[in-house]
Amino acid sequence: MARDLPVGNGNVLVNFDASYNIRDIYFPLVGQENQANDHLSHFGVWCEKGFFWIDDPEVIREPAYLPDSLVTNTACRHERLGLKLLIRDGVDVQQNIFLRKVRVENTFDEQRTVKLYFHLDLQLYGNGIGDTIYYEPELGSLVFYKGHRYLSLSGWSPQEQAAQPSGFATGQKGINGREGTWRDAEDGQLGGNPIAQGSVDGVLELTLTLQPESTKEVWFWICFGRSRQEIERSEKLLRTAHPQTLLQRTHDHWVQWVNRDVHELRLLKPELADFYKRSLLLIRTNIDNRGSILAANDSDILKFAKDTYSYMWPRDGALVSHALDRAGYHELARKFFDFCIKALTPEGYLMHKYNPDGSPGSSWHPWVNEQGEKQLAIQEDETALVIYTLWHHHRLGGTLAMSREDYDKLVVPAADFMVRYRDASGLPLPSYDLWEERYGVHAFTVASVYAGLKAAADFADYHKDKVRATYYGDTAKKLRKAAEEQLYSPQLKRFLRALIWNREKNVYEPDEQLDMSMYALFDFELFSRDDPRVKDTMQALKNRLWVQTEIGGIARYENDYYHQISQDIGKVPGNPWFICTLWYAEWVVAKAQTREELQEAEELMRWAIRHALPSGVMAEQVHPYTGQPLSVSPLTWSHASYVKVCQEYLAKLKQLSAQGTPQKTDMSEQKVLEPVQR
Repeated sequence: MARDLPVGNGNVLVNFDASYNIRDIYFPLVGQENQANDHLSHFGVWCEKGFFWIDDPEVIREPAYLPDSLVTNTACRHERLGLKLLIRDGVDVQQNIFLRKVRVENTFDEQRTVKLYFHLDLQLYGNGIGDTIYYEPELGSLVFYKGHRYLSLSGWSPQEQAAQPSGFATGQKGINGREGTWRDAEDGQLGGNPIAQGSVDGVLELTLTLQPESTKEVWFWICFGRSRQEIERSEKLLRTAHPQTLLQRTHDHWVQWVNRDVHELRLLKPELADFYKRSLLLIRTNIDNRGSILAANDSDILKFAKDTYSYMWPRDGALVSHALDRAGYHELARKFFDFCIKALTPEGYLMHKYNPDGSPGSSWHPWVNEQGEKQLAIQEDETALVIYTLWHHHRLGGTLAMSREDYDKLVVPAADFMVRYRDASGLPLPSYDLWEERYGVHAFTVASVYAGLKAAADFADYHKDKVRATYYGDTAKKLRKAAEEQLYSPQLKRFLRALIWNREKNVYEPDEQLDMSMYALFDFELFSRDDPRVKDTMQALKNRLWVQTEIGGIARYENDYYHQISQDIGKVPGNPWFICTLWYAEWVVAKAQTREELQEAEELMRWAIRHALPSGVMAEQVHPYTGQPLSVSPLTWSHASYVKVCQEYLAKLKQLSAQGTPQKTDMSEQKVLEPVQR
């Protein structure tokens, strides 16, 4: 089930599923140690007329955020039971505290007793072995702990004059036929068991008396710490300062943060600008405060591969940090590059992927080929793109004068590796492609290495390292010449996806598959966007990879097997991906000569908005017939791609305005041709 409405502060991340159940709770690192581990935590309501959990089919949910913030604003209603809920969730920006404010409305013309139940099913350290839960009477809290992980669940009914919750329960789940203490809530009476150990869960109850057609508010919160003393300090803070104070400062912080963006968003239509800001906020939820930019933190993918996307891929991180740098959030990008400096191997390359704590992540890239010879288990574009985006980081931030340490510790060793890791023609030696599926010399990787070497030459030139400036620059030129000679097919009249080494024939063989990652040929400036060969390649990509259903969008490549839905390759070459569709939008922006020619790019941006969840969350891909999210959500790269397209779009608008391009109407006020529908 797709993840939705993530809230976090860079230390704590909480994900909900599509039914508004808590599913993922990351602490103390975003993306590492999922303290819920895809176990469902329930939220329920009891009244004399019945009981329901928040995911009940009779509950109508409208998941949303407050504008420009990472505070949820989800309206729920149960018509038959005459109850409405407005729930606001957030993670405090200063303390590691999850806050939930619930406004309960009685729509019936009679006095009623209503009980609210907050259930937590945790897996401390990511497993359910040896956990303890107990009721702490002085705080009126349920405390979970194991080792150096402590979480407390508390509640408060300010209008009920009750200092303690009206009920609680602790118990075991998943063993001896026990489903969990959440079942204890369904009759409106909790057993009050004070402690349990092993595989445990717990429920807290708050009771309200509601007058006819009236509302009341209650609060729940979860405090996170590495010791009992830490959570006790947080609990005391919440009892001194009203939880509304913390939720309000969290809301205000994110509103101020997202509106720091350096672009003139007023030039965009409001729905495009709003989605741009929502994308920035969603990107931030998947960034750990120590610099790791996580691909995604949706544990639902565990059902398919017994692994997650909760890793830092240097390529993804580099491209996400580039979008953030362009938006003016240099401090986040800076932490990412510091992470990469620590992660760089002595040989000068970056590994496949990393855990948020900096250790190498799991990998399926072998270190030996079929002949038993050693090979590097890397994707070389991941090293190259870090250097490319680091150059732009300093240039955009005006910090080139402070880049010497980066040059010495990261740029030089990485560039020297890229120079060494080439064949006699000048092309990079084989590595895995960005999709992590094929070993060869890939167009995306070649373009990335070219961009990385050019950036290294620019760094060397700035620091007056003339020998290296010439060396890196000449190597980049040779690489480009080799790519021109070997990656272009005169017969096909377009570029190739890759060259695959045939050991028996001792020769590279062309991979003629169309792959949307070939957009990198122009985006990383290996070849000019005005090059007819690039234009023909991009047109071929659009013609072949556009999904011929009502959903539309662009697939990764022909016959994409990952989460494949249809075998009708002629109609559905693969599932539509957000990043691939937005890459083509970048191409449309790049080649546009008039404002009218930008219309296609705007429609592609709107395609992304239409196929996001109502909250604005974009998955990795969508179902080609239903448009439902597939794989993980939110995918950080999807949102960074939307941010970058908007940035390119705004830059082109300014460029065309400066050139005095004739126009029929102002784009900022032009009527929307295709309304956004969700």
